[in-house]
Amino acid sequence: MPATGIESASAQRQGAPEGKARLAVFDFDGTSIDGNSPVLLVSHLMKHDMLRKRDVFRILLWAAAYKLRLPQNEAAVRGLVFSAFEGKPVEEVNAFLAEFYDERIAPLFRAQADAAMRAHAEAGETVLIVSATFEPIILRAMEHHPFERQISTRMCVAPDGTYTRQVEGVPVEGDEKLAAVRRYGDEQFGPGNWELAYAYGDHHSDRAILAAAEHPRAVSPDRPLSRTAREKGWEILDW
Repeated sequence: MPATGIESASAQRQGAPEGKARLAVFDFDGTSIDGNSPVLLVSHLMKHDMLRKRDVFRILLWAAAYKLRLPQNEAAVRGLVFSAFEGKPVEEVNAFLAEFYDERIAPLFRAQADAAMRAHAEAGETVLIVSATFEPIILRAMEHHPFERQISTRMCVAPDGTYTRQVEGVPVEGDEKLAAVRRYGDEQFGPGNWELAYAYGDHHSDRAILAAAEHPRAVSPDRPLSRTAREKGWEILDW
């Protein structure tokens, strides 16, 4: 029977250093949900004729290069997607993305992810989503699922309260996920007062954060991550 990653959360917490916060970190796309929210968002925007053809073409070129694992500008492609919202009020865009989540993403949220998050929360661990997708999408998910902390890609807001197409900082992608978690842990709990107890990811770009976790869990992993998980003896979950 495939492992679920749920049953042993509280048991494995025993023996944790007294007073040290334990983080259970979940990737979103392909892990918490059975799909890719940025890809679905592009499709949604195209359906509503909200992207210019030249920007769609450039996004598709980026996607092709990504599949070939070629180096890519992560901020640039997010700017292309967010060109649909450039100059629009933050409240209006956030409401649009919340509606998009309800319509296209909510049905894809995995019951196993929801149960695992709940088990970690009940065991006293801090459940944290770390994702490259846009922050309003994750904030909407937070309203319906058992996690209260998140780190995701935030877009810059102009002085007039409208969105730009610039990423604030860098996208929360690949190795940046681990860097962002470390910053978060140090800021929230203090250096040395927390540990990365669990990490869940599906993609080979999640290797860094999985390798840093006490209990790495590869969720329905892609081929490269599956290979790494087998080599390193990481738990593989079939969600």
